[in-house]
This record gives sequence, structure tokens and C-alpha cells, in this order.
Amino acid sequence: MAKVKISKKSTRIDMTAMCDVAFLLLSFFIMTATAKQPEPLPVDTPESTVQTKLPAENIGTITVGKEKVFFNVAGKEIRKNMLAQVAAKYNTAFTPQEIEEFSNLEGFGVPFNQLKGLLKMSNEERNREGLQKGIPYDSVNNQLKEWVLAARQAAKEVEYKDLDIAIKGDATEEYTTVKRVIDILQEQKKNRFFLVTGLRNENF
Repeated sequence: MAKVKISKKSTRIDMTAMCDVAFLLLSFFIMTATAKQPEPLPVDTPESTVQTKLPAENIGTITVGKEKVFFNVAGKEIRKNMLAQVAAKYNTAFTPQEIEEFSNLEGFGVPFNQLKGLLKMSNEERNREGLQKGIPYDSVNNQLKEWVLAARQAAKEVEYKDLDIAIKGDATEEYTTVKRVIDILQEQKKNRFFLVTGLRNENF
């Protein structure tokens, strides 16, 4: 009896559709991703086995390192409002271009009288190591207190709620510096705030 010849079917799989989807997803992630801005004061945060996710909006971050203090507030409108309040206190006028430039700052650390000079620089110049000397926070010239007060008031006017505060301190920073920052917050009745840490493996 003659054997029945079974026709062989092709095992080739058309991957065109899969490649199209992969490239579409890749394009989407690239176009929607936000590039991490260089920090004017990079710090190595202390390690912790517990890490709390910070809010993406309505938060001010006080960065502490090398006995310097930097401040950053999320939200362009809050930053503009904050600058207007501090400028009024120091009786200083800013041009619309300077206000717009300040609203784009990812943190700053200079005394108020050096702020205009900082705004004239490019991002690369601003983040040059050692350029920004930090915001004064001593008892005689406590400008950090003024910035935090203005930021909280700005958040209430723009977001209709108080500003969350996070302290991002370097792991090797002297305790007295961080304690001074905490005292400034507590003097304003701000007793709840985030402490930024890095995640550590529990096995080590």
C-alpha cells in the first residue's frame, strides 16, 4: 500500500507585528521620559531598609551636605510665587526673564544677593562644583527660613494645601547641620517631614 505523503507546512513566524509594537513602546518611553537633571550638590544619602516614596508634587527638598544647604521646590508656579514673596521681603525686583529662569531651577544654594548672578548663568555653569556656597541658615542671617516660609505660603496659594518638606542629607554630614535645619522647620510648627534615604539590603 502506498504511503500517504504529508505536505510539510512552513514553521516560519511573521514577527513584523511584534517588532512594530516593540518599537512603538520604545518610542513612547523615550519621548515621555524625563531626563534626570544634574544636582548642584550631589549627596550620598544614608542607607535604610525602609524607603518611603516621596510625593511627586507639592514638595520642597532641603539638601544638606558639606555644611551647605540647598533648596528645591516642585512646581513652576509655586517657585514663581515663592520668589515673588522673598523678593518683596528683600525689596528686590526681578525681570520676567529672571522669574521664568528661576521657575526652571532644579534647586539652588546661594545667598539672596547672588541669585540674580546665578540666573544669568547656563545650567552647566550653575552646577560647577564649588560655585554655589549654600543658602545662609545661621541665626544672624537665616535666609533658609525665609525661603521655606515663602514656599509654604506659595503652596497654599497655588495648591491650596501646605507644602510637604523632605530633608536629603549626606550620610557623612555633621549632625549639628541637620539638626539646625530641623530646628528651622520646627520653629515654623513644621514637625512632620520626610528624611530621604537609600535602600539597603536587609541581609547586610
